[in-house]
Amino acid sequence: MSDTNQPHAADDTTGMTDDEKRRDQLLRLSGSTEEDAAPRITVEETDEGVTRIDIADTAAVRPGDPDNKE
Repeated sequence: MSDTNQPHAADDTTGMTDDEKRRDQLLRLSGSTEEDAAPRITVEETDEGVTRIDIADTAAVRPGDPDNKE
């Protein structure tokens, strides 16, 4: 898994990080807002080297049935 905060690759001519490219792509569409570009996941790495990926509490869109309260 790549770290999206890393600087651009040597062959990348944009000069943008992966996070900046993601934001740029998500805001390119007419009518898009900053909320559209907000992170939808959180990544946490434990001391044991385990990586946990969760849906962010602030994500505008979440997987699953929104009406199911179980």
